[in-house]
Amino acid sequence: MRYYILATDYDGTLARDGKVNDQTVGKLKQLKLTGRILVLVTGREMRYLTEDFPGYKIFDHIVAENGAVLYETVSGKEQLLGDPPDPHFIRSLEEHGVRPISVGKVIVATWEPYEIEVLQVIKELGLERQVIFNKGAVMILPSGINKASGLKALLNKLHYSVHNTVAIGDAENDGTMLELVECGVAVSNALPSVKGIADLTTSADHGKGVMELIDILIKDDLKQIAPKLSKHCLELGNHKDGSLFSINPYRSGILLSGVSGGGKTTFTLAIIESLIRKSYQFCLIDPEGDYLNLEGTLVIGNETSIPPVEELIPLLKEPEQNLVFCILSIPLAERPVFFARFLMAFSKLRYDLGHPHWLLLDEAHHLIPAAAGPDTYPLPEDFQNFILISTSPDHLSIRALSKIGMIMVIGSNTAYPIKQYCKVLQKDVPPIPEITESEICVWDIEKETAPTAIRYFWPQKLLKRHKRKYAQGNMASNSFIFTGIENKLHLVAPNLMMFKHISEGIDVESWLFHLHRKDFSNWFRNKVHDENLAKIGEEGEKIRDAELSKKLILDYIGENYTY
Repeated sequence: MRYYILATDYDGTLARDGKVNDQTVGKLKQLKLTGRILVLVTGREMRYLTEDFPGYKIFDHIVAENGAVLYETVSGKEQLLGDPPDPHFIRSLEEHGVRPISVGKVIVATWEPYEIEVLQVIKELGLERQVIFNKGAVMILPSGINKASGLKALLNKLHYSVHNTVAIGDAENDGTMLELVECGVAVSNALPSVKGIADLTTSADHGKGVMELIDILIKDDLKQIAPKLSKHCLELGNHKDGSLFSINPYRSGILLSGVSGGGKTTFTLAIIESLIRKSYQFCLIDPEGDYLNLEGTLVIGNETSIPPVEELIPLLKEPEQNLVFCILSIPLAERPVFFARFLMAFSKLRYDLGHPHWLLLDEAHHLIPAAAGPDTYPLPEDFQNFILISTSPDHLSIRALSKIGMIMVIGSNTAYPIKQYCKVLQKDVPPIPEITESEICVWDIEKETAPTAIRYFWPQKLLKRHKRKYAQGNMASNSFIFTGIENKLHLVAPNLMMFKHISEGIDVESWLFHLHRKDFSNWFRNKVHDENLAKIGEEGEKIRDAELSKKLILDYIGENYTY
């Protein structure tokens, strides 16, 4: 299941003229029977909401006062997310003629056209307050509090993710909430600006629009509108024609393969950066210690010790906590049994909460080898959102391979991983294109498209040990060799620091010779694997003045590769 939470606005969405009809309540009950959680997100104060909506306890939680108050319907417990209104502020509003004034636990509200007086009082008193509009209502709240912040606070409290939430609304104050969640929906009576933000607009209005959304949720978990959610796709590269290559964040499994040293770690990092940018939680099993310096993650385990699986689950309950689980200390023969235990706990957590959204298995043939037998690691029937990273697809479990919907190959000998996959699953081998060092071969099996070459995006932040290799290590056969015109030189730069040192003293003719042949930009792109540096090199090729082009390139190297 993708969507665990339905969050709905009250006035103008769930309710018409302040009331909710019985049919809408009945539909909410149907949705609740599917195991989903119902959240009411309203600008109202609880005292007014309960008067107009006696059936409010159909909701599990209420985010009231436009994001300022969390209310648990079963216990009646409240949590304030902001300070109570200052009595001096209320008196000042009254002195400025603002009428009527409603004072909640946190919110202060009035009506247009008193927004001018409200802003004047805020300015005079030097308060940090914001004004939010809602179809004529003027709501004053502490800075940073809105429906999105209130809903996010509730989801964090419950250990659910915004990526497993769908929200529906109609007015200005619903906009932040619809932008926050995975799928934002507007009822047909919503303001045009709200419809512009929403991923979907219902054909029906008010409560009937909410009922329409619930029917789609119950029917197929919103699968029919998944193509409308392209804003969440993971952007990984470009097709030959320059169009964007991206993958759906909720999908069947991916096999990433290629020869050892062909760039799998680099491309994995590019995928991880895309997951981080889109705020999808991931867990990466790292058998070789390749990702111990990965930013934005918590690293657990090392070459000498590893915590029990049970200790990982509380960490993974937090939807914004990404985890690298290093299993270097586990002997090869014991890794399949370890992974079976881990997978059971991981799958239960994902079943209960909808996250972690992605599971990445580096050296996957260590964890789910074909030789271990299918019962060692019982993959759930609906197991999705995983990446198997392996040099040897034929050494992987056939059950795991059967759940693969896309193959990505990087490095030389593009054909062999695809041929291995086809041999194991007895499929016909498709035509396989040749790829360059800056490309990957992508076969979308699920869409039944032919394998194609994709120029992938180089990760913005290299793993530190790889970056240090290019800066100060020995790149051996990938070193840059300054030959100059007619091979008069033979100056070897085994890394970028030496490249910088040689470049500073090389003659103008030799510099321009390599620059205009695109030798520098090609080396940066294909050997150093830094797309940004390659683009700097291409900018330098457009500069006629040798010293200026040299300064542009060498300054970038000095700023980004000096330790």
